[in-house]
Order: sequence, then structure tokens, then C-alpha cells
Amino acid sequence: MRRLLILLAGSSAVLLMFGLWIPFKALVAQELLAMAWAESQARQTETRPWPWADTWPVARLEMPELGVSMIVLEGGHGESLAFGPGRVFGGEGGPLILAGHRDTHFRHLQNLETGYRLRVQSQGRQWRQYRVTETRIVDSRNESIDTNRLHADSVLLVTCYPFDSMNARGPMRYVVEARPIYPEDPGNTVATL
Repeated sequence: MRRLLILLAGSSAVLLMFGLWIPFKALVAQELLAMAWAESQARQTETRPWPWADTWPVARLEMPELGVSMIVLEGGHGESLAFGPGRVFGGEGGPLILAGHRDTHFRHLQNLETGYRLRVQSQGRQWRQYRVTETRIVDSRNESIDTNRLHADSVLLVTCYPFDSMNARGPMRYVVEARPIYPEDPGNTVATL
């Protein structure tokens, strides 16, 4: 009986350690990303958050109505998406397409509504403001993102769908489209920086 209790206690400790490892790693990664972002802005260079990283911060994304702010990384591959949303297309002079995991950084997309604002800060410290114009669910087997259809300065946020699915590799995507808010727009109640 004593051996069983020791085995159960040891197993519980190991499971607890593994369960806390991911949140701890995420917390440390966010601090390293914030430092790399600050350095990228100060030096106007690509600064990797850790020496072996194959990605670097390229922007900051904010969802003011939801109180969410996150660093955007370069690329839509595994390492970048494990630590934040990734830029998969565009930026300067074209649509900006960002992808993220539905159960971590982009879980907030399910709460974005038409009319909500997005803010994107560039490496040069300028902020651009956007207003959500559309949310839709897309079957990636039948539809792809046509960047020619998008407004040249729009932002597209893409994540897997449904948000609570057990299947992380399903074909459905949740897409949020936002268009720039210009100072002369009648609906612009927030000054652009």
C-alpha cells in the first residue's frame, strides 16, 4: 500500500510538472519576445528572441475592446506559431495576413465582432488602426485566400475552427477581416498615432 501511495504521489508530481511546464515556458517566452521586440524597434533590425529561434518579432497586435495585446512573429511555421501569431503574408503596401492557434493566441478571435478595432504597431513604432468588417468560416478544402480580392491595406486574421474542437488539424478556418481606419472616416472616434 505504501509503495502504491509513493508511486501515485510521484506520478502526480511528474504530471503536475509537465502541466506547469507549458505555462511557464509561455511566460518566459513572452518576456523574451517583448525584449526582442523592444530591441527590434530600437535598432530597426530583426532581433531573434533566443539564439536558436528561426523567427523574430515583426509587429504588435492589439484588440482594444478585448484588452488583448501580443507580439507578432515572422512566418506561419511551427516555432513562430508556438509562441505567438505569425505573419504569413504582406505588410507594407499590401494586405497583412496573420495566422495563430485557435486554442492559444488567437482564441480571442471568437469574441471579435464587426465594428471592433484592431491596432498594429510596426517595427518603426507607428500604429495603424483597423475596424473589423467581417468574420466568416471557410472550408480550406474548397476556398483559399485570394489576396487580390482583399483591400490593399486590410488585415486578415486566420485560425482553425471550431475553437473547441478536439481535432487540431481540421479543414475549417475562422477568418476575421479588418480595414484601415483613416482619420477622415466618419466612424473613427479614435485618433490614429
